[in-house]
This record gives sequence, C-alpha cells and structure tokens, in this order.
Amino acid sequence: MTDTLAPTRRARGTVLAAAPLTIMAAAIIAPSLPAMREDFADTPGSGLLVRLALTVTSLAIAISAPLSGIVADRVGRRPLLLTGLGLYAVSGTAGFFVDDLYLLLITRAGLGLAVGGIMTAVSTLITDWFTGERRASFLGLQQAFASLGGVVFLPLAGLLATVSWHAPFWIYSVSAIVAVFAIVSLREPERNSPAVGEGGRLPARVAGVYVLALVVTLVFYMAPTQLPFLLEGFGSGPVVVGAVVAGSTLTGVVGALAFPRLRRRLGPTAITIVSVALMGVGWLVIGTAGTVAQVVTGLLAGGLGVGFVVPNLNLRLAEAADPARRGRVLSGLVTGIFLGQFLSPLVVQPLVQGIGIADAFTWTGIALGAGAALAALLSNRNNGKETR
Repeated sequence: MTDTLAPTRRARGTVLAAAPLTIMAAAIIAPSLPAMREDFADTPGSGLLVRLALTVTSLAIAISAPLSGIVADRVGRRPLLLTGLGLYAVSGTAGFFVDDLYLLLITRAGLGLAVGGIMTAVSTLITDWFTGERRASFLGLQQAFASLGGVVFLPLAGLLATVSWHAPFWIYSVSAIVAVFAIVSLREPERNSPAVGEGGRLPARVAGVYVLALVVTLVFYMAPTQLPFLLEGFGSGPVVVGAVVAGSTLTGVVGALAFPRLRRRLGPTAITIVSVALMGVGWLVIGTAGTVAQVVTGLLAGGLGVGFVVPNLNLRLAEAADPARRGRVLSGLVTGIFLGQFLSPLVVQPLVQGIGIADAFTWTGIALGAGAALAALLSNRNNGKETR
C-alpha cells in the first residue's frame, strides 16, 4: 500500500514536535509534588489534592477527547491542533502565577482540554497521511518522540523545581513555538479514502482497546504520582526524582522505535502480552528495590512495555476505523489513556495507605504478571482450537 497523502518534511516534523506535549503535560510537575504538598499543607485534603493537580489534567483530557474527535472529523485536524497548542501555552504557564491550590486545579483542567485536542489531531493526521507499514512506523515514531519529551523535559523540570515548585510551569511555553510551525507548515488533509475495518466486529474490538488502554495507563501512572514519595524515603531530591521518572520514558523511546519491527514478527495480542509482562516485572522490581538504582531498573522495564503497547493500540484502532469517523474512534483511545491516568492516584491511594507504596508496586507487578500469563494461556488455547 502507498501513502494516502504526501505531507512535507516540515509538516511531519511539526506533528512529531507536538507529540511530546501530550504525554509530558501532566507529569512535568511530578518533581514539584513534595514541595507543593508542604506549601499547601494548610489546605484541607492537600495530600490528595496535590496529587490531583497532576492528574486532573488527565480527567479533563478524558472528558474532552470525544468532543475533540467530533471537531476533528467535522471541522478539521488543523484548526483543532492550532487551538489546542494555543490553549496549552496559556493554561500551562498559568501555573507559575497561581498560589491557590483550587485555582491551580482549574488551570490544570484547562491544560487537559488543550491536550485532548492536540493528541486527537496528531493521531488522526498521522493515520490520514499513511497506510500499511508506513503508518505503523510513523505511529512508533510518534510514541518515541512523546517519550523522548519526557527524557528531556522531566529532568529539566526536576532542576527547575529546586528553584521553586512554580518554575517548571514555564516549560509549557514550548507549545507556542510548535504552534508557529503548525501555522506555516500544516494543511488540512483530504479524507476521502475508502473505509477500512471489519464492520460488525468494530464496536467490540474498539471497546476492548479502550479498556486495555485505561488499565495499562492507570498502572503506569503510579510512576509520577507515587515514586516521588517513595524516592523521598531514599533521601532523593527533586533533581533525582525528575531523572528517575524520566527513566521510564527513556526505554519508552526504545520500545516505540522497535515497534514497527516487532509488529512484523508478532501479532497485536502477542505484543500486548509482552508489554504487560514487562510492566509487571518492572513494578515488581520497584516494589522490592533497596536502592535508587534498582528503582531505575524497574522503571526501564516498565517504560519498554509502554513503548510497545501505545503504538500497538493506536494502530489497531486506525486500521479498524472508517476514515470519516477516524477522529472519534481515536479520541476514545485518548479518553481511555488519560482516564487511567486520572484514576491512578484514586485507585492506588487506598492500597498505599493500607500496605505502603513499595508493597503497592510489588502486588501490582504480581497482578500484571499473572494477567499476562493468563492471557498467553488463553491465546495459545484459542490458536490451538483454530488449527484443529
């Protein structure tokens, strides 16, 4: 198959530059969480509210993404992306000027609206531009750039957090630069290609992908929401926290870049099983770690799993969606991913309070490993029945 459109090199570069803005949006303030907790200690429920300052962005993304999908299909990908980039710069940097925790939560919600639009626009542009192996390759490249943003910006956020917990919010101004390139380089793609997919099986497949995305990200987001406090027990400061959490994105880059080659060798189900197993091993290592180095090792394994699973799910939806509804179908994946991020501290916090942060990682890792093993067993059994 050939590409459905021929985007310019500058257009492709702009879309890849926008990709890091989505994944890093909430996590960029992770190194600031302990300092924020101290600063807002007099605010009732500040312990949970400070964590929600990180994840309320994800809730706003989850809620707004379906609307972004409708806008992408009816109004266009380019207007949606430009609007999202502008709102991202304004609402993101607003956190630098805010000293009220509740007002901070409002600005973080505005950031979520922006990310929902950016992520939906980026994914639909890529799937409009490419088909077949080129699509798989570019989706892997998209995820690699998203993860690479964490490698670059999370340590920078940790460094800035040593100056003030407000300082990392200036990182969000990067989107203004991306917006300028988007205005110059992007044009609205045509969307008159024939429908692809499998008709009646589409709803069940799509729902399964959404649920899987929610669960995987709920677990993975234990890294930015819980690790700062676990590492605090090792005597680690904001710089170390930012660097350690960035470790998960480093191997995410490797996994995403390796995804196209892996996709040629393994089916979608097998890739998902491998991804979940890697996350399980990583979280088990973190839970039993006695040093910061061991925590980093666990994060590297978990990040590799995420680097595989996100482009895999994206590709499955892109291949199943009718071009006329592609924005809405892919926006559902955005909802699943970021709803999982938002729910992470709410679901994990009772476990943390009951058995501690380390044991919460341990038992989550065991559960993921068991789930991957069960999925592999069922997959092999089904394959055996089909060959009889």
